[in-house]
Amino acid sequence: MSTTLPDYRQTVRPEWIDYNGHMSEAFYVLVFGHSTDEMMVETGLDSTYREKTGCSLYTVESHIRYLREVDEGADLTIRTRVLGVDEKKVRFAHEMHVGEPDGAPVATTELLALHVDQKEGRSAPFPEEVRERLTDLVEKSPEWAGRGIGPVPAEAG
Repeated sequence: MSTTLPDYRQTVRPEWIDYNGHMSEAFYVLVFGHSTDEMMVETGLDSTYREKTGCSLYTVESHIRYLREVDEGADLTIRTRVLGVDEKKVRFAHEMHVGEPDGAPVATTELLALHVDQKEGRSAPFPEEVRERLTDLVEKSPEWAGRGIGPVPAEAG
């Protein structure tokens, strides 16, 4: 069993380019969302699981950092790390790189997701095998994880 998740890869499409000439913020979220989907597949929370159990992951909090502009046609590699898991929650992060993930990321996101029973409309414990798989994947948090947006002082008017 692997102790890391496979990288997710995507190429920046022309329709993802905004009026400033680089990838629009909405498409960072889209690519990160697809990376979350891949994490779910790798950990047993795939479409078969969702259909069988009526349970899924719901993102309840996220924090994105846009660090560098990304151009049309850029080949993106997203590395996913599981940072923590408990009975019903998982904390994880994605780092987006142009090309191979050997340099500084162009964007990052940290997410908190809740395992939800969609029929009941409330949180539910992970099945033991899913929680074990997620636990096996837990890595040390990167230095940037856990940050929030600091206050911006209001101008006296």
